[in-house]
Amino acid sequence: MKRLMILAALLPFAALAQPLNTMNNPNQSGYVIPSQQRMQTEMMGQQQQQKGMLNQQLKTQTQIQQQSLQNQMNANTQRIQQGQVREQPLPNQNGGMLGGGSTQSSGQQHMLPSQSNGSMLNNPQN
Repeated sequence: MKRLMILAALLPFAALAQPLNTMNNPNQSGYVIPSQQRMQTEMMGQQQQQKGMLNQQLKTQTQIQQQSLQNQMNANTQRIQQGQVREQPLPNQNGGMLGGGSTQSSGQQHMLPSQSNGSMLNNPQN
């Protein structure tokens, strides 16, 4: 009975007591779960590290490409200066419109009938 009286006397003081951590109260808006906050902070650090590594790889790759292009330009310039330009003809197996294909009996491949000098003056086609 005595214990009950002491408990009843202290009960109003317990209602006035403050929570241990007033900054992170689950009943307040903006509450953050501590383990989730730690995880988020760790992930942000990993993302920053990966971003730095990717930027470094990009710089290295860009330098390699620039060096390769510079080497090609130097080789081409040197070849031109030495007169070793190699012209490669375009592949034209059938001759296209200029050669090959169907031939006329005269051996010429003109779409217009063959003309001789002055023949158009003798045969006006109006």
